[in-house]
Amino acid sequence: MKYLIFLTIVLNSLFADSYSSGKTDVAPVNNQLYIKECGSCHFPYQPGLLPSNSWNKMMVNLDKHFGVDATLAPEDFATLSKYLNDNSAEKNMHYKRSNRIVSSLLPGQVADSISTTPYMIKKHKDIRKDLITQPEVKGLFNCVACHTTADKGIYGERDIKIPNFGRWED
Repeated sequence: MKYLIFLTIVLNSLFADSYSSGKTDVAPVNNQLYIKECGSCHFPYQPGLLPSNSWNKMMVNLDKHFGVDATLAPEDFATLSKYLNDNSAEKNMHYKRSNRIVSSLLPGQVADSISTTPYMIKKHKDIRKDLITQPEVKGLFNCVACHTTADKGIYGERDIKIPNFGRWED
């Protein structure tokens, strides 16, 4: 009987709404300036979600950053560029997502955004378009709309809860 109770507790914890895989897929953000500057407008994406060539392209075009002028003071620009490059995907290949993102790119390919990398496109291909474009999500760029532990660098399928749909089961 006590084994049945133990098994019930274990199974309930596996399927509980708050269950998280707990396995970090990409190094979490640890730079307060990055959180302040970039996180003031959008989710502060982990640097390990793009290679340095993509971050460099993004940084030199901050005056046209996805339709917004996100120009930084020169010292902040230098600090954030270094942070992004030092922690970019190819420098964090021991993390699952960083490795897969880099591996999905063709040699010399420079991704314009995280959501346009071949890996991210493949990972989201089975999700109905109306779930991705709904007002609560807006698009693939809005990781935190569905990935409940994205801020911790955890993007596992067990941590996905799509607004107006529920838990994602692949």
